[in-house]
Amino acid sequence: MSRQTGKRIVDLVRRTAIGSAVLAGVGACALNGTFEAPSAMPTLAPMLERVLPGVVSIAASGQFSAEEMALIRDPEFRAMLGLPKRMGPEEGRFLVQGSGIVIDALSGSILTTRHLVDGADEITVTLKDARSLPGRIVGTDAAGDIAVIQVEARDLAAVPLGNSDDLRVGDFVVAIGNPFGLAQTATLGIVSGLGARNPTEPDGSFIQTDASINPGNSGGALVTLRGELVGVNDSLIGSSVSNSGIGFAIPIARANRSIDRLLRRNVTRP
Repeated sequence: MSRQTGKRIVDLVRRTAIGSAVLAGVGACALNGTFEAPSAMPTLAPMLERVLPGVVSIAASGQFSAEEMALIRDPEFRAMLGLPKRMGPEEGRFLVQGSGIVIDALSGSILTTRHLVDGADEITVTLKDARSLPGRIVGTDAAGDIAVIQVEARDLAAVPLGNSDDLRVGDFVVAIGNPFGLAQTATLGIVSGLGARNPTEPDGSFIQTDASINPGNSGGALVTLRGELVGVNDSLIGSSVSNSGIGFAIPIARANRSIDRLLRRNVTRP
């Protein structure tokens, strides 16, 4: 027998032995129940299926103030924005869109930001199932930029409250809202900073995140991967038409102080 033939025989025996050992191992695992199939790909879908029904779209409209109307009528201002020289009848009213969070399904209480509904005389809330409902302002807190509105509806789903005090920089969070009118949009990011000062609202401390917060997200939910509400999406730094990677949310621990007072008294706090 030549050396080459002998090598082929040795290789064949080796491969057969290895294959037999692998098959024997798999068979033994199957017999004793320890064989594990490949784990499923990680997904946030189950959590979002629970949370999304509790995040709503809000449209708020109202009359411009006298000061705002004076600016809108100013010819130079209109020319700068490319507006017609003469005002149309619809220009006396504003319409803004944002988001809200159902915090009490039984009472129909919805948490949002004050700046979204400030000055509005008509509020429309649209649920995930496409129902549109009139909303009324229960109370607002200007210092906290918090507002509570209320709707009359059955089968609402509230978002479970979490504890923003437990957050750490680096924790994953999901921002949910209505950016650019795209309802029920969810974006994933991390907590980038805690106790951050928002340059546009220097009176309070915020959760800083790189989860995309765009125009229309204001008033939406910032939740943990467990689906617990830890923040109210508030604003972003940079262009008003695109996300810059720096967004801010009001910690739910801070918002809760306003919520409790507003629900008890139904008041507007300057």
